[in-house]
Amino acid sequence: MDKWLCYARFAKTRTVAQSLVEGGKVRINRETVKSSSRMVRADDVLTIRLSRDVKVVRVIGFADRRVSPPETATLYEAVTG
Repeated sequence: MDKWLCYARFAKTRTVAQSLVEGGKVRINRETVKSSSRMVRADDVLTIRLSRDVKVVRVIGFADRRVSPPETATLYEAVTG
């Protein structure tokens, strides 16, 4: 979980991503996640509460490393209400 958040650029580092998860600021399919080891699967919907924003995205891909901003489009799509 924390790797995906970092690689998709929702968090600057894995430590920050882990803090988001352990702080209850991340949900997978409407369920609050408390463990950064939770698996993320394709088609999962993540709700990420950031300092000034809430992002709701559907996972569509994975990366082996942190990707450039344009490449993040291959990892998720925004979900609109």
